[in-house]
Amino acid sequence: MKTAISSRVGRLLGDEMRFFKNWLGRPRSIGAVMPSSPFTARSMASVANPDSQLPVLELGPGTGVVTSAILERGIAPNQLWSIEYAPEFFNHLKNKWPDIKLVLGDAFNLDATLGDGGAMRFDCAISGLPLLNFPMHQRIDFLNGLLKRLPAGRPVIQLCYGFSSPIDVTGTSIVACRRDFVLRNVPPAHIWSYHLPRARS
Repeated sequence: MKTAISSRVGRLLGDEMRFFKNWLGRPRSIGAVMPSSPFTARSMASVANPDSQLPVLELGPGTGVVTSAILERGIAPNQLWSIEYAPEFFNHLKNKWPDIKLVLGDAFNLDATLGDGGAMRFDCAISGLPLLNFPMHQRIDFLNGLLKRLPAGRPVIQLCYGFSSPIDVTGTSIVACRRDFVLRNVPPAHIWSYHLPRARS
């Protein structure tokens, strides 16, 4: 029992050190100095629909806390596409979950990263990218590109550490709402949801 606990603590500390080292190297591309808590991860992953025929898209998986929560939600590994920019995180995730569809590339240039010209469709998109580090026009383009790949009514989930929506959707048909506020996270996390309304019958 003691060995199992020690091993688990060692893994957690290893993930935190890996995260912190990558943050030191590229703070603009990593929005926090600690991985998301399991409480945050479960809240973000709760939108994924295991019964959907479409895969789930994860952006910025980092050490894989949210990835793990998505898989625990019941999403099959081959139905999860994860886009990671940092090679060290990519290699860590590939070793841990060899069956997920892991892609090394830029989530802000998704068509090129996936190499599909925008053709692939997803059930939902779950993002831990540090959007506040990027200009608003880039955030808006990012969101629009994701929503084009989702059925109307299905969400883009975005983690944020600010109180306001990280994406200004004023003047658009996009529906934005704060889905959750997780105090048990360092720092406390806001989880935002964005979707396009379904067409009225």
